[in-house]
Amino acid sequence: MHVSNVITSRVRELALLLLSGMLLHSCANDPSTLADGVPDAVIIPHNIGVGYTRNAALVEKQKLNETRTPDVIFVPTPYDVIERMLKMAKVKKDDLLYDLGCGDGRIVVTAAKGYGCKSVGFDIDPERVKESLENVKKNNVEHLVRIEQKDIFTLDLSEADVITLYLLRSLNAKLIPQLEKLRPGARIVSHDFDMRGVKPDESVTIISSEDDYEHDIFLWTTPLKKEEESDD
Repeated sequence: MHVSNVITSRVRELALLLLSGMLLHSCANDPSTLADGVPDAVIIPHNIGVGYTRNAALVEKQKLNETRTPDVIFVPTPYDVIERMLKMAKVKKDDLLYDLGCGDGRIVVTAAKGYGCKSVGFDIDPERVKESLENVKKNNVEHLVRIEQKDIFTLDLSEADVITLYLLRSLNAKLIPQLEKLRPGARIVSHDFDMRGVKPDESVTIISSEDDYEHDIFLWTTPLKKEEESDD
């Protein structure tokens, strides 16, 4: 991965952390102002490639009522990036795919429709779960896709053949103990963020036709290949 791409990923990670923290703090101080006070589109600068909308702000307000708030805000993965992720993971019809932090369910729906595989989407946010269920029903893939409201850091991932992620680098690393329980040959594919301490088998950077931004994609296969920690 080039130095410029490393910097871009770190900036994206900081942007997601900053947005999540700022919005939750604002909501805690005065929840009534968040829904009406957030403009229709607050866009992070072009070279970061992260957007935030009024709908997401409303979700942040609702999250305060949960026993544990989500770790990051929901930023949808472009569909052409999803297609590349699934292609890199060599998804097959007999695979079981888990999407950790499924958002609106677009990855599990795409996997079911495009590859005919069984998929499970997990999200801690009830609003995202509701959106995912609606998306599954809309695309007539209820026979292949299941959506569950779960904390992804408490899951047993050992049955999955493919894991898809769009989390932060630190959260990817937090999943390592669970990922190490996957059977040999399982594939893990992440949008934008790598996994500290683990060497990817493959990484690519593509420009999405949906937003004209660069998107990094990382692939690991199990058993994970550990590397020395660096200070970068």
